[in-house]
Amino acid sequence: MFLNLLKISLPTTFAFFLALLVTPIATHFFYKYKMWKRYSRSTTTANSTFAKIHNGQEELKTPRVGGIIIWLSALLTTLVFYLLSILFPSAGTEKMNFLSRNQTLIPFFTLLLGSLIGLWDDLMQIYGTGKFAHDDKAWRKWKVFLVTSISFLIGCWFFYKLGMTTLHIPFGGELYFGIFIIPFFIIVALATFSGGVIDGIDGLSGGVLGCIFAAYSVIAYANHQVNLAAFSGVIAGVILAFLWFNIPPARFYMGETGIMGLTITLATFAFLTNSVFILPIIALPLVITSGSVILQLLSKKFRNGKKIFKLAPIHHHFEAIGWSPAKVTMRFWILSIVFSIIGVILVVISR
Repeated sequence: MFLNLLKISLPTTFAFFLALLVTPIATHFFYKYKMWKRYSRSTTTANSTFAKIHNGQEELKTPRVGGIIIWLSALLTTLVFYLLSILFPSAGTEKMNFLSRNQTLIPFFTLLLGSLIGLWDDLMQIYGTGKFAHDDKAWRKWKVFLVTSISFLIGCWFFYKLGMTTLHIPFGGELYFGIFIIPFFIIVALATFSGGVIDGIDGLSGGVLGCIFAAYSVIAYANHQVNLAAFSGVIAGVILAFLWFNIPPARFYMGETGIMGLTITLATFAFLTNSVFILPIIALPLVITSGSVILQLLSKKFRNGKKIFKLAPIHHHFEAIGWSPAKVTMRFWILSIVFSIIGVILVVISR
């Protein structure tokens, strides 16, 4: 047990300090090359309420690719411990290596691929011209297509390579999906990706996602998936380092390169730990955020333009009714901590 806990805590701690070291270098690079949006959201929306609470000029001075720090530090940490086991083979280094085919290979490449596609999206917003630089609806459809494509490949890996055909229902046994586990994974991945709209206030997405990945580290450990627990801990560790520099006023935003990679990877953790049906509880802030957007759109469409919220996503609604950004962020963090704990408890007692 001690060695397993060390296998989780050592890479997590290493990842945290590595990200702290990487961040000043990355930040210098971000500002040197002016890696922020060319067009503010407040200049592309007719909503005067949003313009009042959102500092569009600040958005044009803050880099939007901070997620690079997260996935780069997580992947470097993984490779460091893997290379140590190869270059200096011993019982200790081999024990610390947490890169494995059946547990962490898919999350590793999911994080890398999703983050690189997200980086492409960010670079379009930074250096692109034309309608795509304004995050046009057509480009958003392409993002959905790309997430669907990645999810299809991962779903195929689960079914054909890992032989995954059933999912655990809390307190209810196993539910057989067969090959339909592939489209179901696509649905879950798209749902978690839609929760990425939570990246709208300094520190909000980092705190929420950090809690979620920490929860999945505990769940994986409880499932005796120590490698997966270590990788999830590493991601939580680098997000914590990201938050060190992202506390208001943020020095950079997470951007799509952080959100896309992390949300799709989160879906893979839910499947690999067989806790998909607990995911909505653990990730409740993401569910609430995404749900508020869906409800707002449906209300405007079927109620002659009437809105449920002053603004959507819901964190902007709270800002619009007078809450400070710090109050919104802190309360979302508290909710995330509480429901992450509840989710972990439910997973453990429902086995």
